[in-house]
Amino acid sequence: MSGRGVDEEEEVAVTHTGPKGVINDWRKFKLESMDQESLPPNKRELLRQMSSPHKPKDDSLGSLNRKMSVQEYELLKEDDEQCLRKYRKQCMQEMHERLSFGPKFEGVYDLDSGEAFLDVIEKEHKLTMVVVHIYKDDVKGCEELNNCLNCLATEYPTIKFCRINAAATGAGERFSDDVLPAVLVYKAGEMLGNFLTVTQYFNEEFFATDVEAFLNDYGLLPEKELRMDGEEADVE
Repeated sequence: MSGRGVDEEEEVAVTHTGPKGVINDWRKFKLESMDQESLPPNKRELLRQMSSPHKPKDDSLGSLNRKMSVQEYELLKEDDEQCLRKYRKQCMQEMHERLSFGPKFEGVYDLDSGEAFLDVIEKEHKLTMVVVHIYKDDVKGCEELNNCLNCLATEYPTIKFCRINAAATGAGERFSDDVLPAVLVYKAGEMLGNFLTVTQYFNEEFFATDVEAFLNDYGLLPEKELRMDGEEADVE
């Protein structure tokens, strides 16, 4: 039986996972992250050649390729440290998504209505833990707890931290001053924690580490992710 499954000259896209593949991925990321409009014409042309998906078929271009490697080094060495941090962060994010850990979040989200409250409970990703702080501005401990959650949100980006004024919940009679601040914890629409007057578990003066330890005691926090900047962030 005659015939060919794949033309010998046809290029087949492959994903490199070895050191060469990692270097190529880093190079591509570096090129794509640069502001090409601000580059001089010669560097912009070099970027165009380096990012071309087609390999030169003429061996006479070998000398050009060797020359480009020197130019490429000069180009890539600029701002490498900052760009490398971004690249590593992106790699971690992609791995995070591939392993189905769910989305990531930044900061504490303000909910402005009972409908928004229900949405964040019922419609959030099934793998996402949702921590909701119900507060009133004039109730003791609410402001301090908000500050603590701001810190924890940076340490636990896979948790969605939210806050809502008791009056905005549509169930203000259930959240009177004597049960605030309240912390409710949900996952996949199911309540995992219901802590009324949560400050009763802390000292008069408390910090983010106290709230962190409290939630950990109930198994409501995941392990902290590896920080890519080589430094441990302090939770105060």
